[in-house]
Amino acid sequence: MSWLDRLADNVEELRKAGQLQQGGRSAEALPLLDRVLDVTADPTTRAYALVQRFGALINLGRVAELGPAMTAASGAVRETPDPYLRGLMHAYAALGAYLQGNLDRGVTHLVQASRSLAAVPEGDAETAWGWHDLAMAYSYLGFHGHALTAIEQARQVGAASGMASELFAAPGIRLRNAVSLDHQGDTDGCLRVLRDIDAELARYVATGADARLRPSSKAVYGYALARRAALGESTRADIATLLADGGDSVRSRDLQHLGGVCLHIAAQRPTEALRRLDAVPVSPEILGPAEPARLRSICHASAGDHAAAHHADRYAFRLAAQRIDRLRDGFLDGVAARLDAQETQRDIGRYGDETLTDPLTGLPNRRQLERYVAAMLARGERAAVGVCDLVGFTEVNARHGRHTGDLVLQRIAGVLSRVMRRGDFVARFAGDEFVIVLPGAGHTQAAEVSRRIANAAAAENWQALVPGTPIGVAAGWSEVGTHGRTLTAALAAASGHRKPA
Repeated sequence: MSWLDRLADNVEELRKAGQLQQGGRSAEALPLLDRVLDVTADPTTRAYALVQRFGALINLGRVAELGPAMTAASGAVRETPDPYLRGLMHAYAALGAYLQGNLDRGVTHLVQASRSLAAVPEGDAETAWGWHDLAMAYSYLGFHGHALTAIEQARQVGAASGMASELFAAPGIRLRNAVSLDHQGDTDGCLRVLRDIDAELARYVATGADARLRPSSKAVYGYALARRAALGESTRADIATLLADGGDSVRSRDLQHLGGVCLHIAAQRPTEALRRLDAVPVSPEILGPAEPARLRSICHASAGDHAAAHHADRYAFRLAAQRIDRLRDGFLDGVAARLDAQETQRDIGRYGDETLTDPLTGLPNRRQLERYVAAMLARGERAAVGVCDLVGFTEVNARHGRHTGDLVLQRIAGVLSRVMRRGDFVARFAGDEFVIVLPGAGHTQAAEVSRRIANAAAAENWQALVPGTPIGVAAGWSEVGTHGRTLTAALAAASGHRKPA
């Protein structure tokens, strides 16, 4: 029995939607998934349909709809603790983050997807496709070695379920590796990979296994062979037919267009190739932003304009280098976020058990704040109390989704923890609101803490985490214990005095 057969309802509709997507017909799968969502009351069925719908939107390149779709899918999956569903959702989320230009978030999703799929107790056809989709996500984000490992896992799980290995041919992984080599100046390495792809297709054709290839794989084979022809090596395959049989995804559309450019170059028609290259813009995510520039260089070289070819090559190399820099920046941001999360938990032990701790940030929660202040007042002590909330947080959730909002809250929690003095107390009060208690402090110390918070928040690389959405902190201060003022009264007074920190 497959994973789908364990669902409470709409199994055949969901199976058909999955087959449509695997066949490159995501536009037809969408209304079918929407109908399931209209009628199902089963949480697992709904979660699966939302995840598949998210994947279909990715295939169709509908980037503007990805944020709400991912929020809906991740929320439903959280309520259904199934490792396969979590793995599939995170694999799609990695692709979605990549399409939205957020590599840091994409890398996080890759790790979560791999761990979740590895936790599936018994693999089946659906799990095999999950590993396949994770392999595609690794490949698009530039982790070609990890992509090959994941696709091999897909083949092994699929073979145990009686699935043909050709279904997991995944030539796109090696194609992206090949063009990446060419963008960085290693054309010989690129050609070696393209020859291997050509030889693999020839083996499939010789044994009749090519009939079992997915349409999206055929388009990739077509482009790989067209690209090889553009570099001066001919092939016997029917490239035009392969390119035309790719389905309705953005990837297949762009491969067909760029494949036509390559065929014109191979036929010694560089002027027509350049005209086609300029006629239709292609997504920079499919083969990297450097690919059109590299094809332009090959066109100019074919026409004998070596100065223009050199200029285009230098531009392609710059674009490829920028991509590597973005990956490095993403890793740095990811490490910073993890260090912040660890920092927020350094003193949790002294504040009590998990029922007194906010699970998202690791900070003390409202209950622990109230206990802490009550104990302080019982000792006759006083303190400055600050209420901090985030400026721009509503826009973060609206534009980037709640998952990104959670990452922002975790990072702000780390910022607040770093700037506190030894003995100070910081808690997550509610939503994007944090409360700071400075024992024995007055207005002067509170103003200094506000300054440190403002400087630390401004130093964060918010553009990498939430591009186009500035983040700031507003803070207001009052005192507790002075003239018998309670915590409730102090919080109300501080909230009324909030201003940008």
